[in-house]
Amino acid sequence: MIGPLSTTYAGDMSLSSTKASMLVATPILVGALGRIVVGSLTDRFGGRVMFIAICLASILPVLAVGVAGTIDSYPLLLVFGFFLGIAGTVFAVGIPFANNWYEPARRGFATGVFGAGMVGTALSAFFTPRFVAWFGLLTAHVIIAVALALTAVICLLVMRDSPAFTPNTEAVLPKLAAAAKLGVTWEMCFLYAVVFGGFVAFSNYLPTYIKTIYDFSAVDAGARTAGFALAAVIARPIGGALSDRIPPKYVVLVSLAGTAVMAFIAVFQPPPDLWSAVTFIGLALFLGMGTGGVFAWVARRAPAKSVGSVTGIVAAAGGLGGYFPPLVMGASYDEVDNDYTFGLLLLVATALIALAYTAIRLHAHEPVPRDRPAAAT
Repeated sequence: MIGPLSTTYAGDMSLSSTKASMLVATPILVGALGRIVVGSLTDRFGGRVMFIAICLASILPVLAVGVAGTIDSYPLLLVFGFFLGIAGTVFAVGIPFANNWYEPARRGFATGVFGAGMVGTALSAFFTPRFVAWFGLLTAHVIIAVALALTAVICLLVMRDSPAFTPNTEAVLPKLAAAAKLGVTWEMCFLYAVVFGGFVAFSNYLPTYIKTIYDFSAVDAGARTAGFALAAVIARPIGGALSDRIPPKYVVLVSLAGTAVMAFIAVFQPPPDLWSAVTFIGLALFLGMGTGGVFAWVARRAPAKSVGSVTGIVAAAGGLGGYFPPLVMGASYDEVDNDYTFGLLLLVATALIALAYTAIRLHAHEPVPRDRPAAAT
C-alpha cells in the first residue's frame, strides 16, 4: 500500500529520492526478517492458525499508515510502515501449508499457485491510487483493514490443516539452527534473493521509476506496475509446474538468463508504451518463473520436518533481496541524465553470477533429504 502511493507521498512531503526509496523499502525488511520466525511457528501451530493471526495482526498497521499519510508525517509513515511488514510474513505460512496437502510430484505446481497470491501486489498497484482518488487516503486504508478482517473470518470458517500435518514442538531457535546448517537452505536463499528480490524491488519501486523516467501520473504508473506484477503472478505457477516435469535447475537457469537480458535492455530506456512494456513484462515473466522454480526446488530438497523453517529462512532471503535494490536505485539515480543505469547493471551482474553458480555448482538431480527414506533399490 505504500509502494503505489510513494510518488504521492514524495510530492506532498517533498521527499528526496533516497527518502522515498527508504519509505518503500522499510516494510519489505520487516516482512523479510519476520518470515524466519513465522516459518518455524507454522511448523508448530499449522497454517490455519498462522494465517488468521497474521491477517488480524496486520489490521492496526494498515490503519496507522493511513493516519500517518493523512497528516503528512514522514517519520510516522516509516514507523508504521515498519509494522506493516508483518503482512509480508504470510508467505512463510503458505508454502509449508501447501506442501502438506500435496504429494511431492505436485508440490511445484501447488506452491506456485499459492505464490500467485503475489497478484495482491498487482491489485494494490492498480486500485490503491484509485481508491485514494475515489474515497480519500484514510478510507482507502480502512477498506483494506476490513478486507483483512474478512479474510481472517474466512480462514477460520473454511481453512483446515492437512491430515498429514504433524506439529513440530521443538523450540524455535534449535529448529532454525538445524535449518541453517543445511546446505540447501543457503543455496536456495541466494537464488531466491535474486529472483523474488527482483520482483519485490520492481513491484514496489516501479511506480517511482516509471514516473521519474517516463513522467506518468501516479495512477498511470500504478496501472503499468500492476501489469508487471500480474505477469510475474502468471509465470510463477508455470515455473512451479515445469519444475514438476523437469529438474528445477533448468527452470531457474532460464529465469536468470532472461532476467539478465531484460534488465540490460532496460538500461537503454526503451520508449513507452510498447517497448518499455515488453521489456518490463518480459522481466516480470522471467522473475516469476524463477520464484516458482526455486520453491519447487526447496520442496524437493528440504527435509519434511523442517520445511517451514527452511521456507522461513529462504523467504526471508527473498524479502531481503527486495529490500536493498530500491535503496540502491534511489541512491544511484542520475538526476542529470535522468537514468538508473547503475542499479540496472547491478541487477544484470547479480543475475549472471547466480546463473554461473547454478550452472556449475548445483546438481539437477538432488540426493534424498535425510529424513525422507530413499526408494528401494
